[in-house]
Amino acid sequence: GLLKEGFSMQTGAGGTSHADVADIRRIMVERGIHARFASGGITAQYVEMLEAGLVGSLQDVQDFDLDAVASLSRNSKHEAITAAQYGSPDYHPAPVVDGLDFVVLGATEIDLDINVNVTTDSEGRIIGGSGGHADTAHGAKVSVVVTNLVKARLPIVMEKVTCVTTPGIDVDVLVTERGIAVHPRRTELLERLRGSGLNILTMQELMERAHTITGIPVRPAQTGRIVALVRYRDGSILDVVRVK
Repeated sequence: GLLKEGFSMQTGAGGTSHADVADIRRIMVERGIHARFASGGITAQYVEMLEAGLVGSLQDVQDFDLDAVASLSRNSKHEAITAAQYGSPDYHPAPVVDGLDFVVLGATEIDLDINVNVTTDSEGRIIGGSGGHADTAHGAKVSVVVTNLVKARLPIVMEKVTCVTTPGIDVDVLVTERGIAVHPRRTELLERLRGSGLNILTMQELMERAHTITGIPVRPAQTGRIVALVRYRDGSILDVVRVK
């Protein structure tokens, strides 16, 4: 119900979430609707939508390609914003993320409590910064995580993630190629999707499906010294990263 005239959106840095933009654009053209703004990491796809009049403005906190950089230099509707304007609950009274209707994000791991990890791999090695993952998941009306159920012979859905980047309370939907899970607190969303014909499962069922493919993996122990702290947007510590 959110793809309607004047909506706002963001997609994450993952390949799957980027691929969604083309489908969203197609739906917009078919329905004759326009987005109020798109935010976050800007790509050529968003630039094309802006120039086609499908998006009112781009709220740009970072660029993912040179087309986005060029657009920022020539188009007054392509607006550069600071990280504080974008997502800080402390330094800006109305961060952009709080105005999002939906966000589509990726995941390295996601667990039965719908906590998401994009900070480390399953061995506990840091793979990069999380960007606005937790900020957008918290701020958007609906936060959607998209991922393969299995990657590199490893199940992505597990009992407990190696590292919590974004707490499950801020994640509404997980979409995989083998089924979709909805956070139990989003009862109205679950009811809306039940009659959609989509394959709606629980997180437990998704994990069990993954295990039929991969088996149950042996998780490495994370017992070494702490090398990094994972902070939530309010400054609280969500998790730690340790050496083996």
